[in-house]
Amino acid sequence: MWRGSNQGTVWSQRAVIDYALQRRAVLADLRRGQAFTSDLCDADPYLLRAAEHHGVPAGRPCPVCRGDELAELSYVFGDELGPYQGRIRAPRELEMMAREYGEFRVYVVEVCRHCAWNYLRSTFVLGDGTPRPPLRAHRGDPVL
Repeated sequence: MWRGSNQGTVWSQRAVIDYALQRRAVLADLRRGQAFTSDLCDADPYLLRAAEHHGVPAGRPCPVCRGDELAELSYVFGDELGPYQGRIRAPRELEMMAREYGEFRVYVVEVCRHCAWNYLRSTFVLGDGTPRPPLRAHRGDPVL
């Protein structure tokens, strides 16, 4: 299970990196006055828009503003994904992708749509372990 996330467990999850300790240190610096909110709450407008339209509610308050607009986004990257890497995927899609691809990495980012806090919560690898050739974009393929 990807820790700190309400997105569930995928059978092939491995190589998990949890950034909880770094996150806690950053938030502690903020509370001690050693960091500024403006430095930490700087989400790109595209990230905020993605959180609004594609984010999964985190089910916990924002660690900075305590608002309830905290969402998680799962970005996927991997050579086998070809032109489809770097896209946001819903938790249910990750399970299907884990069976279709040999290996790809997932980056889970939390974003507060209210104060613009954003932080990489974790990364992990999914896939069935069987290498496949990279996908190629075909002319006329819809962009997913």
